[in-house]
Amino acid sequence: MASSFGVWDYVVFIAMLLVSAGIGVYYRFSGGKQKTNAEYLLADRNMSIWPVSFSLMASFMSAITLLGVSNENYQFGTQFVAINLSYGLATPIAAYLFLPVFFRLQACSAYEYLEKRFGKKTRLAASLAYTLQMILYMGIAVYAPALALQAVTGLDQAYSILAIGGICTFYSTIGGMKAVLFTDVFQSVLMFAAIYAVIICAAVKAGGLAPIWEAAQEGGRLEIWNFDPNPTTRHTWWTLTIGGMFTYLSLYAVNQTQVQRLKTCKNLRSAQKALWLNWPILSLLSLSTSFSGLAIYYFYRTCDPLRQGRIKVRDQTMPLFVVDAMGDLPGLPGLFVSGIFSASLSTVSAALNSLAAVTLEDYLKPLYQKVKRKPLPDLQSSFPTKVMAFLYGVICIAVAFLAQKMGGVLQASLTIFGVVGGPLFALFTMGMFTTRANQRGVITGLLVGLSFSLWIGFGQPRPPLKTLDFSVEDCSDFGGFNQTSLPLAMAQRAAEPRDDSDYFYLYRLSYLWFSVLGYLVTFIVGYGTSVLLRWRGAQGTERIYLDEQQTYLNTDLFSPPVARRMKQRLAKFIENGGDVRMTSLECTK
Repeated sequence: MASSFGVWDYVVFIAMLLVSAGIGVYYRFSGGKQKTNAEYLLADRNMSIWPVSFSLMASFMSAITLLGVSNENYQFGTQFVAINLSYGLATPIAAYLFLPVFFRLQACSAYEYLEKRFGKKTRLAASLAYTLQMILYMGIAVYAPALALQAVTGLDQAYSILAIGGICTFYSTIGGMKAVLFTDVFQSVLMFAAIYAVIICAAVKAGGLAPIWEAAQEGGRLEIWNFDPNPTTRHTWWTLTIGGMFTYLSLYAVNQTQVQRLKTCKNLRSAQKALWLNWPILSLLSLSTSFSGLAIYYFYRTCDPLRQGRIKVRDQTMPLFVVDAMGDLPGLPGLFVSGIFSASLSTVSAALNSLAAVTLEDYLKPLYQKVKRKPLPDLQSSFPTKVMAFLYGVICIAVAFLAQKMGGVLQASLTIFGVVGGPLFALFTMGMFTTRANQRGVITGLLVGLSFSLWIGFGQPRPPLKTLDFSVEDCSDFGGFNQTSLPLAMAQRAAEPRDDSDYFYLYRLSYLWFSVLGYLVTFIVGYGTSVLLRWRGAQGTERIYLDEQQTYLNTDLFSPPVARRMKQRLAKFIENGGDVRMTSLECTK
């Protein structure tokens, strides 16, 4: 594919890189110069809500969203927009039931909570699962813009992955959390600019927004009211609302990347406001990107580029549109690539920063304490944190080369979040909402839940996705159409149809149920095993009590509504003659 990049495109693109790198370098050499972990990982806990809100959005709604959601609407229709309702339903749950517990803890790693609630083994198991999740996700986050760069600039995917991964690693290693947050704001603006450039350009060529909407309706793309209860149906209101809620909560309620960002706020109230503000920003980008998919469909409604053989995968449809419709407009292809590239930068820098925090807090510090018999000094911990950020960047590049085999970037990313996020979410739920869960039980639940989720998430073979119809009836504007260019895999599927019922039932489930099922299996097995062990007297050491007699619960470990009920029961005890000196944590009758 010929490059559409001109001089002005390179000017815009290089300017974006310089601004992003400049923000990182500025914060590297200003303030405390990232010498302490409080500054490097938590931005000194004095951030305002606006940069945190944009960073919450940019951390996960990255190049995967810009390419994946637009392609989702182009290929399958608009049903996916219903997932925005789940974001609104899940936000108060994350803000008022989970976030207060982390703020009371005031630890850098979210998984330190699990050690205080259950024990060190639970903390280690959860942080290892999180590390696996984020390494896989980072690979897709780097692979997605590599697709765009290949389509727009003609640069080979391998070189694109190396370029993106290398720059992300450099930027993330030198810049601390404060640099990441402010750069996310700048990069978020570019993400919106890239999407609206596509919409405006398509609207100009279509003669307004109405023809785009009419073409989508004629092409069967406008589907929103699908209430099919069948769990094997890929997208319905049930899969998107319920599955979307669990995926959102696994990310925004208990995920280290987001919890770490929220804890950069001055106090809990500010963090809750930032989380609420994130919802409209997130939904605006999602809805805008969805409409951009319809705009692209209008442009290719009579000549699908994949069937024509001009692209290798459908995630390249939007970048190809930039080549075809915006290539003659100086600077616009550069703006688009800058938006895609910025989205990847913000996501990978967030992931590298949080992985470095987890590695330091959950692996290095405990190891140092065990070997040296003393805690790791704060001033000595900043350097190994940056080294770990660099090493994770190298691993990220390696995984990006494997991401090419994971299918569409949107479904692949949500699958990864679901299969790992669901069991981790269940682990925190058992800790914050139950008193009977114990370490032996929850670790058993986590291992069973993760194994089950990975099995149903990545087991093979799976039925091919059923897309809407695509036309190649008129390709005169795109260099004609050669029937032999039809992809071989597509031709084979057309020649050898196979009924979905021939596939194993769990492999036919909508990918959005993976998070829900992983959560349920982990919770049921974990809590059930805990109750059984308690009944047998083999539950091990309990960490939820303030006294050796196991009379008074440590309410700081529980969600606010649960903690309030515990305090009410304690108040009744005091009224009946009990006495509790909470300051010294001594309890007497």
